[in-house]
Amino acid sequence: MFEEFRKFETVLAGRPLVIETGKMAGLAGGSCLCRYGETEVLCTATMAAKPREGVDFFPLSVDFEEKLYSVGRIPGSFLRREGKASEKATLSSRVIDRPIRPLFPKDMRNDVGVVATVMSVDPDCLPEITAMIGVSCAIAISEIPWDGPVSGVSVGLVDGEYVINPTEEQRAKSEMAVTVASTDSLVAMIEAGANEVNNEDMYNGIMYAHEVNKEIVEFIKGIAKEIGKKKIEFVSNDPSEEMYNAVKEMCIEDVRAALDTDDKRIRDERLKPIYDAVHEKFDEVYPEEIAKLDDCLYKLQKYIVRRWLLDDGKRVDGRGINDIRPLNAEVDLLSRTHGSAMFTRGQTQVLTVTTLGTADDAQILDGLDNEDSKRYMHHYNFPSYSVGETKPSRGPGRREIGHGALAERALLPVIPSVEEFPYTIRLVSEVLSSNGSTSQGSVCASTLSLMAAGVPIKAPVAGISCGLVTEGDRFMTMVDIQGLEDFFGDMDFKVAGTKKGITAIQMDLKVHGLTPAIIKEALDKTYKARCYILDEVMLKCIAEPRKELSKYAPKMLSTKISPDKIGDVIGKQGKVIQKICAECNCKVDVEEDGRVFITAIELEDAQRALTIVETIANDPEVGSIFRGVVTRLMSFGAFVEIAPGKEGLCHISKLDVKRVE
Repeated sequence: MFEEFRKFETVLAGRPLVIETGKMAGLAGGSCLCRYGETEVLCTATMAAKPREGVDFFPLSVDFEEKLYSVGRIPGSFLRREGKASEKATLSSRVIDRPIRPLFPKDMRNDVGVVATVMSVDPDCLPEITAMIGVSCAIAISEIPWDGPVSGVSVGLVDGEYVINPTEEQRAKSEMAVTVASTDSLVAMIEAGANEVNNEDMYNGIMYAHEVNKEIVEFIKGIAKEIGKKKIEFVSNDPSEEMYNAVKEMCIEDVRAALDTDDKRIRDERLKPIYDAVHEKFDEVYPEEIAKLDDCLYKLQKYIVRRWLLDDGKRVDGRGINDIRPLNAEVDLLSRTHGSAMFTRGQTQVLTVTTLGTADDAQILDGLDNEDSKRYMHHYNFPSYSVGETKPSRGPGRREIGHGALAERALLPVIPSVEEFPYTIRLVSEVLSSNGSTSQGSVCASTLSLMAAGVPIKAPVAGISCGLVTEGDRFMTMVDIQGLEDFFGDMDFKVAGTKKGITAIQMDLKVHGLTPAIIKEALDKTYKARCYILDEVMLKCIAEPRKELSKYAPKMLSTKISPDKIGDVIGKQGKVIQKICAECNCKVDVEEDGRVFITAIELEDAQRALTIVETIANDPEVGSIFRGVVTRLMSFGAFVEIAPGKEGLCHISKLDVKRVE
């Protein structure tokens, strides 16, 4: 039945990697089942027959679909079926999207849909890595024009040694989790989280992964050569050279003058009459291609900005190549929140608010890995007013989820453990103004907000982005890129970390990939920039975490009791714990391992409840003093309850020397 079924095998990091084609999803443009260990992902790529009308971009969609049957679980939702994509699925989609997107023709307007359906998960073989390899193979063997293939692997640092695609056990003790995608010669994507890893170790890990990727790229090339379809021709959507040259000749000097400012609002105002003048002159000349006039103006702006950078070493706002825009930091902007801070860099401004909660406030997760909850969350909001537009809010999109996850990953290594600080922590970064790298602005604002809230972070974290312009073998990098340098440049290389080392990286490219020299230079420049931001602005605003929490924050104490004593603390039908909560105006949470968390608005109430819990769980020591309630009077003394369900005799010989009430 499956005459075209083919099976291709190799080994990746000591585990079998198998690509099967010709059995499933035969009507897709390209499809394969990618098996890595016991992780299995069905990957498909399909292109529309005709270009989409009225779009000025390449319409690519990448979906990473988690199926809970892949880990033998039934969804926990009311309908008991998968709903909208989880944050983890959205982030996996973005990780796959970023290396493959620059390899498609920029002037193609046919819709391309890529779907990776996770059907089986082996905890030792990450499904997003399996999906990236499978997607690359599906596109490579399809008829879709593409300059791939790519390959992706994860690299860890375990006991001082680099490990490719570390197992679940190795990931738990790895100093870094870095996903690297490559073509046969260039690094195409980096997504990293690390425990303050230095530049050299990070660079060497990236290069180590790159070498492994080259082998898998050759493996996919072999499959494509053997069974790949012929790539189709498509109609280019680029404006003609004649049209572009006519627009360029008319207004290049006007556009150059309009771009020469550090204020985004002024630039936009200067460009409006130029757009109007171009349409007034050329709409009748090119009646069938009016929309492409805007493409010509975009292309002209890109030409001017890139020539300034490459030929003159000049930036749009007049800064030096390695200069950072004016910086400002403030804390305590909001009266009733647990912590707040605002960080401003040029026209990029982010306000982050910290909220502290109890163990019950932790987020419940329903995903493919073994993580079922998390106590530290970072949410990022990007309202339309931040870029001077009016657009209704529709909730967080992929970009917001991605930027929030990047900031969360950047700060995670410095968040105190639950034993050190038994709170659930939620950060919300509100982008108030955007003109370049708001994700890294949110990292800086979040560090300040955490310290203002009294969260004992291990070290302050700052973030900055590095841009790139290339032309043949020539390249130049610049730090703290603003919007135009991001739009018209080739890279947005975001690096966050402490003075000690890197905690997170996210690299977005518009070119096929980076050379080792570019990566090394970007790591070096971002390290110097973030140290400057920390020393000159952030630590001058607030030098260390506050010793006390806000008076509006819940006060939490914790202790550890023997699991055998949990029943005594809870009591029959919960009567004991309910009595403690009522008497002390607090909340008591008891975990299965014996950890007890006590939360109250007033610290005195929490301390009193803690004393009661420890009294119930532990035998009283001789010499301890207790405040109790007399429950019975006898001829030989008085019985006193020192904690719910726990009372003792105070013998008459130990009472006061005179009559007592």
